[in-house]
Amino acid sequence: MLADMTSLVQRSSGLVQRRTEASRNAADKDHPDGEEDEEPRRGDEPDDDDTGDSKETTSHLDGRSAVGYTSFWNDCISSGLRGCMLIELALRGRLQLEACGMRRKGLLARKVICKSDAPTGDVLLDEALKHIKDTQPPETVQSWIELLSGEFSACIGPYPVLRNVRERLAKNLVEKGVLTTEKQNFLLFDMTTHPLTNNNIKQRLIKKVQESVLEKWVNDPHRMDKRLLALIFLAHSSDVLENAFAPLLDDQYDLAMKRVRTLLELEPEGESLKANANELLWSVVAAFTK
Repeated sequence: MLADMTSLVQRSSGLVQRRTEASRNAADKDHPDGEEDEEPRRGDEPDDDDTGDSKETTSHLDGRSAVGYTSFWNDCISSGLRGCMLIELALRGRLQLEACGMRRKGLLARKVICKSDAPTGDVLLDEALKHIKDTQPPETVQSWIELLSGEFSACIGPYPVLRNVRERLAKNLVEKGVLTTEKQNFLLFDMTTHPLTNNNIKQRLIKKVQESVLEKWVNDPHRMDKRLLALIFLAHSSDVLENAFAPLLDDQYDLAMKRVRTLLELEPEGESLKANANELLWSVVAAFTK
């Protein structure tokens, strides 16, 4: 799921262009005499050269996002990736929430405990698992989202933190051939960037996200794939879910966002009590949506 989240934030111009052309074709049919709507349709915003309030800006993506660059300004992505790590470890049977007890503690008040310290085979996940296991007393999901920060290289008080999470995830995708590494000049300084090279993987992921709230919508979060469900929640909280819906026509976009809102309006406490629910997943959802 970490790789999916990292891939999703890479945006390509081709998708948006196809979406824009579809809107324009529809507009031409509605106005055969050349008349124009008084208000622009979604996806027909002015180009970046014409306005500073472009879709890339509002999505916290820099000007290079059109060719597949992840914005280093969007700190929401970092916290979303930490949430992905906790959920992935839970789904792999490594982490769980402590028992709610007689007083029925809420999800956000319950501590994260290590269920199994067996290696996952992923260096970053194993490092996070070791930190969580070794930390006493245990911490809550909200605390770990802060403590597993990828932006620091030292310890915060007595707690260890992971180093360079986003960069390490990007390098992992470079090794898999999904991204590449380049040096780009950003005004006064150079920065290592990781533009998208394998668009097929991203397209499959985007299609899967789109279908989950359109053709394959099941109207029940507990019948959805848990990783896909978590990806939708965390991509939304990281301000990148729009990337997956940008190619859609207006009616599809409206329906997809309506169904996403349906998910966002769910009560995590109640959902965590249902059969086959993963409590830690819903605790992470609660941390980001409540």
